[in-house]
Amino acid sequence: MPTADTSILRWLRCSGARVASFAHSRELEVLRMVAKGLGNKEIAAALNIAEVTVKLHVSHVLEKLNVKDRTEAATVAVQRGIISLE
Repeated sequence: MPTADTSILRWLRCSGARVASFAHSRELEVLRMVAKGLGNKEIAAALNIAEVTVKLHVSHVLEKLNVKDRTEAATVAVQRGIISLE
């Protein structure tokens, strides 16, 4: 049975939308934390990774979503159903 993430990606592909692939679950975790308003230091501490690694993940997320900043990334991710704010 397909997961919600799989179903969403399938729908986005069918709709012709540019689909961001979050093969690395860390990027998705970081995106969720960014959407909650956490800063790089807070994310690094929560995930027990270096701040530079968080910055790398954020950079990848911005590129995959084709956005310019963290706020836009969170907005687009919610709009596309990639994450929820629950």
